[in-house]
Amino acid sequence: MIISIIGVGLLGGSFALALREKYPHIKFVGVDHSLVNQKIALAKGIVDEIMTLEDALQVSELNVLATPVDAIVALLPKLLDQLPEGRTIMDLGSTKEMICKIADQHPKRAQFVAVHPMAGTENSGPGAAFKELLPGKNVIICDKEKSDPDSLTLVDTFLRDVGMKIHYMTPVEHDLHLAYVSHLSHISSFALGLTVLEKERDEKAIFDMASTGFSSTVRLAKSSPQMWAPIFDQNKTNVSKALGDYIEFLKKFKEAIDSKDLTTSLDFMSKANDIGRILSGIEKK
Repeated sequence: MIISIIGVGLLGGSFALALREKYPHIKFVGVDHSLVNQKIALAKGIVDEIMTLEDALQVSELNVLATPVDAIVALLPKLLDQLPEGRTIMDLGSTKEMICKIADQHPKRAQFVAVHPMAGTENSGPGAAFKELLPGKNVIICDKEKSDPDSLTLVDTFLRDVGMKIHYMTPVEHDLHLAYVSHLSHISSFALGLTVLEKERDEKAIFDMASTGFSSTVRLAKSSPQMWAPIFDQNKTNVSKALGDYIEFLKKFKEAIDSKDLTTSLDFMSKANDIGRILSGIEKK
């Protein structure tokens, strides 16, 4: 079997490396416009060969579309146009509603499986890929009933074999939930980074004074703007709502601090502490 990784970065590369552990006989081919990414992917053993997009589609049973979401929207119809019968495309995009709407308009919709692995780091590119990224993590498949049973089974099997926990939902549910549990956290981190950089011009002072709490909170601000700007744009309605809710709580927190309302501050923090219990329960499942 041959699998193509279209956009050899953190997610696509990590998926290939994890699959290699289970299926050493599978050949992986890479498609990427960056010569640097191509060289790194070959050197790390993520892929065995670099091909053009057209050639990869003709030889690969499974095509993993792992580009930023704006490129997925642009590429998906063209890939489906050229996709031979009996072959499958899966995407790894962090938004789903727009991508699935694009797929729904194509006569080969059944050969597409909409996937989002709930995994990542603040780093990007094939150099950041590692085989341990995906095992044990959740993965969401959207509109499974619209995918051909054979395509769905192929993708489902590979995801389970790398150790992922599969969940199914609609694209609308996915984008709403992700706005709160993923997209908002990235915006918060970007905003915190900007706030500190704006107020603390002395970069050495930031480095010297930064605690582990600050470092962990601002970690996501190192994420790729080229990847996240299209995500915020494609999910703008949900992200805007989530951001509005977050801003309202920030205002309430500020009012409590300004008015020296210790009782309200303690109440806010005590209620927020419950997130630890919820996350601990999720991790144990």
